[in-house]
Amino acid sequence: MDVIPRAIEVHIEELILHGLSPVDRLRIGAATEHELSRLLAESGVPSGLARGADLDPVDAGSFTKGSLATPGWIGGEIARAVYGGLSR
Repeated sequence: MDVIPRAIEVHIEELILHGLSPVDRLRIGAATEHELSRLLAESGVPSGLARGADLDPVDAGSFTKGSLATPGWIGGEIARAVYGGLSR
């Protein structure tokens, strides 16, 4: 039996970033969307989302940004934390 892939639409209404440069906000947002889309495609959609429900805000917690952290790394950390929160 073939499984027909469904389209996954990721829309981040608001991403609040305390302590990070405003210059990097668009790159961090894009990296977050990209990584979250990848996680959903590879690891699956958590059951609560599979029913098409709107979500309340998800707190991704906090992390310590090293001096060499790039916007891509930061976005990836945020996405993994959000995905973990959605999967609980």
